[in-house]
Amino acid sequence: MAFELPDLPYAYDALAPYMSAETLEFHHDKHHNAYVTAGNDLIKGTEYADMSLEEVVKKSHSDKPGLFNQAGQHFNHIHFWQWMKPNGGGSIPGNLEAKIIDDLGSVAEFRDAFINAGKTQFGSGWCWLALKGGKLEVMKTPNGENPLIHNATPLLGCDVWEHSYYIDYRNLRPKYLEAFFDNLVNWDHVAELYEDAS
Repeated sequence: MAFELPDLPYAYDALAPYMSAETLEFHHDKHHNAYVTAGNDLIKGTEYADMSLEEVVKKSHSDKPGLFNQAGQHFNHIHFWQWMKPNGGGSIPGNLEAKIIDDLGSVAEFRDAFINAGKTQFGSGWCWLALKGGKLEVMKTPNGENPLIHNATPLLGCDVWEHSYYIDYRNLRPKYLEAFFDNLVNWDHVAELYEDAS
């Protein structure tokens, strides 16, 4: 099925001061739209045209890396916009918080591991909270890769490509990651994904 650019679930300036309207305009309207346009060109008239986006991501990773780059980033960004909300961060819903404590030690340890994964991802990529084999894991992936291709379900991801933070934070990726975790994460959405996957 054709890729479509979703509308942002909030106004361009809704995430300020932690993510500016300028960043969202460039990131959503230019970068994400480019993945949609290129992906549609690559699937046209192929077996991928009738697959779901998740199927395209999983199959193209080994079969068609050029398409995977576009499909992976399209998948990642569809979720990235939903993983944030105005006045985000704060407390984590009960079942998810309990699972984080069981699998990752504490919310503070999870926060440190998540931010560290984003800080230490060399070059472009993502850091993740994922569910794999019934357990939560913190992961990092290069470029457009995501937990789907590692047989895991992504529950939360943060984009650490420079286009996601450079306008607002310049080279201070750790500050961006801290702002994302503490002030932007839509924990209700993360908890819904966890409940659906568990």
